[in-house]
Amino acid sequence: MPGFRVGAAASGMRYKDRPDVAVIASEANDGAMASGVFTTNRFCAAPVELCKEHLEVNRRCRAVVVNAGIANACTGAEGIKNARETARLTAEALGVPTSSVLVASTGVIGQQLRMEPMAQTLPDLLANLRSDRWEDVARAIMTTDLVPKMASTTVEIGDRLVTSGKLVTIGGVAKGSGMIAPNMATLLAFVCTDAAVTPQVLDHWTRRGADRSFNCITVDGDTSTNDTLLVLASGAAGNAILADTESNDSRLFGQALEAVLVELARRIVMDGEGATKLIEIHVTGASDEASARAVALTVANSPLVKTAFFGEDANWGRIVAAAGRAGVPLDPERVTLSFDDVGVFRKGMPVSEPAVEEAASRVFKQKELRVHLDLGMGSAAFTAYTCDFSFDYVKINASYRS
Repeated sequence: MPGFRVGAAASGMRYKDRPDVAVIASEANDGAMASGVFTTNRFCAAPVELCKEHLEVNRRCRAVVVNAGIANACTGAEGIKNARETARLTAEALGVPTSSVLVASTGVIGQQLRMEPMAQTLPDLLANLRSDRWEDVARAIMTTDLVPKMASTTVEIGDRLVTSGKLVTIGGVAKGSGMIAPNMATLLAFVCTDAAVTPQVLDHWTRRGADRSFNCITVDGDTSTNDTLLVLASGAAGNAILADTESNDSRLFGQALEAVLVELARRIVMDGEGATKLIEIHVTGASDEASARAVALTVANSPLVKTAFFGEDANWGRIVAAAGRAGVPLDPERVTLSFDDVGVFRKGMPVSEPAVEEAASRVFKQKELRVHLDLGMGSAAFTAYTCDFSFDYVKINASYRS
């Protein structure tokens, strides 16, 4: 990624013999333009509070420091002090303002960061950053994740009638596997781009992209204390600064950013704790988007629906029952339901055509499937992404701290 250097190292703070601290640093003298979206949980972790504080006074980011294993959430004054100390140590080593350093943490709630391992690890890590270590970063921020999560794309922007345009790159990493639900999910995501963009435009597309990606996914209906999405723009692509959200180039950038965020969000759900399937819940025909969203997420969060997916039981009754309790006015006679292209419910009754049950069961055996619920009440739509509940989900979360 032009304009950034990254790296990871093992501090031994919680895990043994694996990287657990990562850094993303901007090569620009004045840093990268930064935008962030954070958890709405009232028990807001110390690193989230610090990020908000720093972004309030300095939109230019020189570095992001991330640790995995210890969340630094619900840790009181000492937790805030440790988050500040992490930023200070990094800023001192790089010779930059402390307000230009952002921090993020993930892991067990209630444990304090161990600052001695952090202080010992950061100097060497910061001295050995490179442009090609993104997979190391993706692995270092994992907790119960089974696989690293990365996504990238490119888009050409600029007046093609005057110049050949500029190729802009957008790419990032994310972690997340359990305690995943909208506003935001339990996740850390760090996306970098070489586009030149104003803070207002970057904020607009970051928030819009988050709402259409990370705020559309659920694994278990729980939202964490540490959720952080940071988008950094270096300006190294040399494009004319994107300063108008309505311009064609700005929209192209926004679409590309959203595509990267959606892909990272999908990868989080695919790697949901104990998950064996990725399910897209597509609700159409709603009277407004809020209604479509309410129905989609009610279905996506239903334990009965999710266990049916795991058991490969095409139990359409659980889905319409969940839709019916979403608090949205609907007429059962207008509702239709299909699994991929197999229609199983319409006009308030199951479809009784031959072989429907067998075809629906085949769909449920797939690793990825689509549930389409049309409410027949209007033209609004919303898509949520979820996964199944397996035996392993209970095993993982029954002993998370051990």
